[in-house]
Amino acid sequence: MNNGKTVEELKVGDKASFTKTITETDVYNYAGVTGDFNPAHINESFAKDTMFKGRIAHGMIAAGLISTVLGTRLPGPGCIYVSQDLKFTAPVYFGDTITATVEVEKLNVEKNRVILNTVCTNQKENVVLKGQAELMPTVKDK
Repeated sequence: MNNGKTVEELKVGDKASFTKTITETDVYNYAGVTGDFNPAHINESFAKDTMFKGRIAHGMIAAGLISTVLGTRLPGPGCIYVSQDLKFTAPVYFGDTITATVEVEKLNVEKNRVILNTVCTNQKENVVLKGQAELMPTVKDK
């Protein structure tokens, strides 16, 4: 099994990212899985009269891309998400290409914890969400 990095293998400033274009199918799949059928996401005639002038993706879809980076790239497989704070700063529209980036900010070797800055940007490099995550990196067998 390919485990991710341990807290001892990480260093402040380590970065990783993941990029995905958000599709209408992604939005409908998310609505189906979560039950969140807010018309701002699925009803164009409703959404065109909102401040966004059209349908927007669920904010948690972009937030989920952070989880992708953490669980597959940095620290990688085997890590456990402890907490995440988020601030949604701009809408994600259907067809936007979102890049989720994480960067190690602080390490606590004794408690096996890592704090990472998390940010998602769109194809125009506008920040659509930002926050901070706390994780327990994988532990290698001795």
